[in-house]
Amino acid sequence: MKQYLTRYMDAELEKYLKTIGAVLIVGPKWCGKTTTAEQHAKSVIKLQDKDKTESYLKLADIKPSKLLEGEKPRLIDEWQIAPVLWDSVRNSVDEIGGEGLYILTGSTVVDDTNIIHSGTGRIYRLTMRPMSLYESKNSNGNISLIDLFNNPHLDIDGIKSNLSIEDLIFLSCRGGWPESLNKKSKEAQLLLPSIYVDTICESDASKVDGTKRSPNRVKNILRSYARNISTIATDSRIIKDIKTNYEDISPVTYYSYIDALERLFVIDNLNAWSPNIRSKTAIRSTSKKEFIDPSIAVASLNLTPEILMEDLNTFGFIFENLCIRDLKVYSSSVGGDISYYRDRYGLEADCVLHLNDGRYCLIEFKLGSREEEKGAQNLLKLKELIEKNNMKPPSFLAIITGGEIAYTRKDGVKVIPIGCLR
Repeated sequence: MKQYLTRYMDAELEKYLKTIGAVLIVGPKWCGKTTTAEQHAKSVIKLQDKDKTESYLKLADIKPSKLLEGEKPRLIDEWQIAPVLWDSVRNSVDEIGGEGLYILTGSTVVDDTNIIHSGTGRIYRLTMRPMSLYESKNSNGNISLIDLFNNPHLDIDGIKSNLSIEDLIFLSCRGGWPESLNKKSKEAQLLLPSIYVDTICESDASKVDGTKRSPNRVKNILRSYARNISTIATDSRIIKDIKTNYEDISPVTYYSYIDALERLFVIDNLNAWSPNIRSKTAIRSTSKKEFIDPSIAVASLNLTPEILMEDLNTFGFIFENLCIRDLKVYSSSVGGDISYYRDRYGLEADCVLHLNDGRYCLIEFKLGSREEEKGAQNLLKLKELIEKNNMKPPSFLAIITGGEIAYTRKDGVKVIPIGCLR
């Protein structure tokens, strides 16, 4: 029997099931939505069950309320296969009253034209991501992100990570897919992201909205996106890159493919932070290109741990995507919102992590110690600029690294190995 590993989503789901009538869990396929939801449900209906999908769809057309019958909370897995169920769930919540009646899961963003009511006040939406290093038991979790917010002077000196650079490369290639942990061999674990990418290209990119898309074009777009991972490359630059193989691709076609990948939760870009400092035109506004999991970039580029060990410059960009994935997971329970800052004068922060209570921190990602000083100076200069403009200062400054030991620099900047974080 497969062992269930606790997810950050468990506590969030439990909290909202005590608060509202229904909870919708969205996120990429294979990230563990159904398995986690099943831990909290008392009855389950899986609309993607090949033996029953046709009969479920017929019943949804005739009397959708029958599909909602069962002990509560009732899990409706991949509900978007029968979009009419959204309004049925909303109506049921109104009629029955109470909390924790339904859990819905979905791997795609549904076209709002298929839904009559928004579900506001009846259905709460949660986003689930692939497993963080702490959830997969790879990070020891000895340093809590939230503890740092609550106590910026927290003593972290000497706390060690158990992860070597070889480990981090392997974990980035493997990704945070729960099923990979059930594979006995590393070879099988590394193969899973490639299967994921092939599935997206061959079928899901077309199924998401019923528009036929070329698998080769999807793969080419993913490859170009991966080549620009963790950068603020413009869409026009990526289109130019794609045109080396597909000269006839137009911006309209490109954005259609990108929209499909976003609706499948494959692409998870980082928006720019635009505080009221300097001239607004001086601040970069292009989104930073990221995937929901770094293994998608690795698989799209046909990289291996051996190749990345010989190309640590490329791995540095993939490492940043790994860190962003984990920070989004760790901050989700407190409404974390992540962005980046960069202006035309070269001042930057790879990550600005805002909590829902208004506190925030500035973070740089550095794979090794060589770039640490540059990262620290960037953070300190940005903090000084913020204070000069009479803005609320950050709670703390941090550099997240692929190193071994955590410590606080003399200038107050925290240096934290990703293998210590939770």
